[in-house]
Amino acid sequence: MATLRKQYVVNRPLYSEDSFAQDHEKIYRRRKTLLDHVKQYLTCDSKRVKNTALSLLPIVGWMRIYRVKEWLLGDVVSGISTGLVAIMQGLAFSLLASLPPSYGLYTAFFPVLTYFFLGTSRHISVGSFPVLSLMVGAVVIRLVPTNGPPANITGFEGLTQDQQRVLVASSVTFLMGIFQLGMGLLQVGFVVMYLSDTLVSGFTTAAAVHILVSQLKFVLGLVVPGISGPLAIIYTLEEIFVQITSTNICDLVTSIVIMVVVFIVKEINDRYKAKLPVPIPIEVIMTVIACGVSYGFNFEEKFQVDVVGKMVSGYESPIAPNVEIFKESAVEAFPIAIVGFAVAFSVAKVYSIKNDYTIDGNQELIAFGVSNIFGATFRSFAASTALSRTAIQESSGGKTQIAGLISALMAMIVTVALGFLLEPLQTSVLGALVIVNLKGMLMQVRDVPYLWRRDKPDCIVWLGTCVGAILLGLDLGLAVGLGVELLTVIFRAQFPRCSVLANIPGTDLYRDCKDYLHMYEPKGVRIFRIPSPIFFANIEFFRDKLAEAVGFNPLRVLRKRNKALRKIKKLLKKNDERIIEKGVGGLFHQTSVDSEDKSNMEDLDLPTDFKDLPVRIDWNAELPANISVPRVELHSLILDFAAVSFLDISALKGLKTMLKEFIRIEVDVYIIACDVYILEKLHSCMFFDDEIQTSMFFPTLHDAVLHVLQKHKDQSRLLADTKL
Repeated sequence: MATLRKQYVVNRPLYSEDSFAQDHEKIYRRRKTLLDHVKQYLTCDSKRVKNTALSLLPIVGWMRIYRVKEWLLGDVVSGISTGLVAIMQGLAFSLLASLPPSYGLYTAFFPVLTYFFLGTSRHISVGSFPVLSLMVGAVVIRLVPTNGPPANITGFEGLTQDQQRVLVASSVTFLMGIFQLGMGLLQVGFVVMYLSDTLVSGFTTAAAVHILVSQLKFVLGLVVPGISGPLAIIYTLEEIFVQITSTNICDLVTSIVIMVVVFIVKEINDRYKAKLPVPIPIEVIMTVIACGVSYGFNFEEKFQVDVVGKMVSGYESPIAPNVEIFKESAVEAFPIAIVGFAVAFSVAKVYSIKNDYTIDGNQELIAFGVSNIFGATFRSFAASTALSRTAIQESSGGKTQIAGLISALMAMIVTVALGFLLEPLQTSVLGALVIVNLKGMLMQVRDVPYLWRRDKPDCIVWLGTCVGAILLGLDLGLAVGLGVELLTVIFRAQFPRCSVLANIPGTDLYRDCKDYLHMYEPKGVRIFRIPSPIFFANIEFFRDKLAEAVGFNPLRVLRKRNKALRKIKKLLKKNDERIIEKGVGGLFHQTSVDSEDKSNMEDLDLPTDFKDLPVRIDWNAELPANISVPRVELHSLILDFAAVSFLDISALKGLKTMLKEFIRIEVDVYIIACDVYILEKLHSCMFFDDEIQTSMFFPTLHDAVLHVLQKHKDQSRLLADTKL
């Protein structure tokens, strides 16, 4: 059954940009200068002070609308559920940072306190994140290796190895916080936009591989020195396989049981999440059981397994960061800051859209910067968010950061009063919990076939980032990923898919002539679409593509014509009588144009000068055999600028040269749908002259085509069939 389509008819004059400007008066707006922006930025009034205070303290905004009866119970339940998971993950992820487990509880407490006041997201769970923990751990291992002396840093004197590592981790976190705070104050939150979802996916997958390998020593009960730098993952695997026969069977069996049970229950949680009021806290349950079994059967002495050991009871006094560590770790701290913010902002954006509120990227940078600075002062390490914890906080009824505050109080209770209960816990249990929580990140590898089928450049970004991060380390891998991503952007912009358009008969629509049957292309007219910005890197590409589309090189044609014309003028001066008797054509048989003197070659690029000639030469007419001038069947070229968003100065010069080359070989050039700001730039850059005029510009493609057909009196079916 045919679909009934509505018809529309528009009756208006045929417009060029010039005639449109005559009929419709334009409002010229005054553009703000740099000085105006500075004055506005420095202006202070009561309204701006109020808005600034509200933006710096988002808590004021959502606390004013807090619904105690509707939200408080959900926040409390959510906070308890999230807190239990945050405690377990804090203990486990501290192993990734090569720190004693108790310091993971610090990361679950201190950063949350400041984010509660400064953060704009109401749902993310602030705390440790495995990728950041591993990146911090790489710096810790580099400066304080397991085997061998630590780096030559003054602040290490008189400290134990654990204390040195805590100082390194807190100093790196402090510097990370400074970077985030600085970017927030400078309003450069947009920097995260350069980390595409594909890049983040490949990076986190590589991080999951690093985390998996780093936890094998705990699961197998082996003593493997920490290795950092390029190819560290290969050297670590080599160490593990060398010692594989020394595997602690008790650790291995415990880890396998933990992983199987936790994996099964997590699958149940995912499958029946709509029916479960709160996800089953299987990590907490298995940790309690493992603690009881380890303590009851005395695994530490009987099987020589490694346990959590002495937990720090209460909180230690604040410490100052070490400036020497800043110098040693600045290169690593910056990518840690970027990755931490990118992950947190991505997760926060998902839940803000889901729950219909806005988040501020710059304020999030400030919030995480202050949180990491504050936390580092109290010996916590890098904080961001984890998708699993945030999902629990939101799905279990959490509405605001009060849930986060309650989860922090849960971590405080364990730190102050209940930490000793975790002392008999095997480190292999924590390692198993880390590994089983990697499922989501490792399964991202399934994106590769999809990306390869749908978008090969994106697939290359994913693979380049993942492989680079696995082999070179997370910091260098991130740089590799950004480089590959930048190359794909350059490739897309520098080599876009240009097309030749034709008309769909009976309409004012134009499509790629290769995509549809029965297209109509007016004789002598070529419509060329440019689908990207034009700048210094792709202007030559466009020149080549345009020459390919029209079938000739305009500069070569112009030079050939000028050579022929120069020869004609010389022969005319010498053979006036013969011209009268035989005409100009008879002279061409006497000598070849190719034997012309090659002096003054620059004159060949100038417009063809027909002065001193009795007639104007038709270059497409029959010429003597020894004259080689390419035939040009084209009389009009239309350039579709609808997708051109900007022109730089280099491209502007190249475009001007290209247009003049066509105009000088008697091809009319028209530009359609040019952005008004590009037109203003063309005027300001003195683009127009005697050859290139504003009359070349038309508001729509159909206007330009109708103008061309009327100018050349082409009685085509396009005019007859098209209603405009």
